Amino acid sequence: MTPHPIQHWIDAGESQTQEFKSSFDKTCIETLVAFANAKGGRVLVGVTDKGVVQGTTLGKESLNEWLVQIKAATSPSIIPELDVHRLDDKTLVVISVAEFPVKPVSTKGRYYKRVANTNQALNANEISDLYMQSLQLSWDAYPAHNAGLDDLSMVKVDKFMQQVNAGGRFALGTADGLTALQKLNYISQGHPTWAAMLLFAKEPLRHHIHIGRFKTPSLIIDDRQITDTLFEAVEQALRFIISYVPVSFEITGAVHRKERYAYPLAALREALLNAVVHRDYKDGSDIQIKIFDDKLTIFSPGRLYDGLTLAELQQDHYRSRLRNKLVAEGFYLTTGIEKYGSGFIRMRQALTDYPEIELLIEEISGGLSVTFTRTDAPLDSTEAHGGVSGGVSEGLNEGLSEGVGRLLQLIQQQPGLRTPMLASQLNTSAKNVERWLQQLKDLQRIEFRGAPKTGGYHLKP
Repeated sequence: MTPHPIQHWIDAGESQTQEFKSSFDKTCIETLVAFANAKGGRVLVGVTDKGVVQGTTLGKESLNEWLVQIKAATSPSIIPELDVHRLDDKTLVVISVAEFPVKPVSTKGRYYKRVANTNQALNANEISDLYMQSLQLSWDAYPAHNAGLDDLSMVKVDKFMQQVNAGGRFALGTADGLTALQKLNYISQGHPTWAAMLLFAKEPLRHHIHIGRFKTPSLIIDDRQITDTLFEAVEQALRFIISYVPVSFEITGAVHRKERYAYPLAALREALLNAVVHRDYKDGSDIQIKIFDDKLTIFSPGRLYDGLTLAELQQDHYRSRLRNKLVAEGFYLTTGIEKYGSGFIRMRQALTDYPEIELLIEEISGGLSVTFTRTDAPLDSTEAHGGVSGGVSEGLNEGLSEGVGRLLQLIQQQPGLRTPMLASQLNTSAKNVERWLQQLKDLQRIEFRGAPKTGGYHLKP
């Protein structure tokens, strides 16, 4: 005997698009709202959570009454389909609702979205995101009404235009800066959009990238807070990261030695770009980058957008969902990103030559975390950074911390530099350099030569 079609549904269990209810009540309506705010779905009334068919009792007007309750309790009102079925001599009702075209739908002032097999209440940011998604809008396309066009740096705009024209993905020609921004929708209603402020503002918005080099979770060797417009922030952050990535040299017999960084730089760059381009800028948290001896993590505020799941990210055919469409467009036109939605694919491609690196992607603490772990890292790494490995440096900085080791290498390579230039070259603060210099003086490794205002630091003979 062929099983009843509904039995197949029951055997499949609860899911993203299906839920069981013993009876019709307000939680049924909450589930229908969650389905309408996601991909649609159906509620099987008369089935327990464990998939046991117990049936439900219907009066002459029960279905009409349920429909009236659903319409009255939802805003905008949803009108589902209600179908009665018989299974094992018991009555079941299947209530089906499609994905609603204009979201979000609420019930009694509360908003829900279906995630896996549960209903999750939405916070204010998620409600706003869902509304903009349904209208094919993004937050960064809205005008920043508290800002004017004179708040934009035309130097940054001109540099952007040069990169766009050179990239060949869009022809801006010789248009003036404001005309170019108009053409690309970075100006709206006479105001810069939020994307324009993020990319070109004279005074950057307070969205930080906080980077630290950690020896242990509680011991910070060096740290930096970057607050700049996005193109500049990416470059500054990438320089800091690279300065702390160990690199070894392979002697091949050729004139030049072959460098091999401990992590594929292309993968680190993609992870950083993903964090900057796709973060939730309505969230006041910082992008956080932590560099340890054996791993590097990049955390970006904001969970995956528009229903994208971690499982989909693991596949090479996932569909791009853009939280910040104009920000993404800016990085695409300047060839900062290759194409929408390819970041994680390119990360995995870059890691194919690094079997010792494990990639972990997680949703934690309201954001997305990407971790690169070195399975070959020593327990207490003493590798030097910023271009040479411990072996190549011939023991020059053996036993020194990373920051002090980099400083010692720089003084060896460029003797006579003073504190400000040392700090600039190492991409760190003068305070850090002064602390490291004192350690090297205490170790009798360096000395200051020359007049106080014109001299500099040298290795001790």
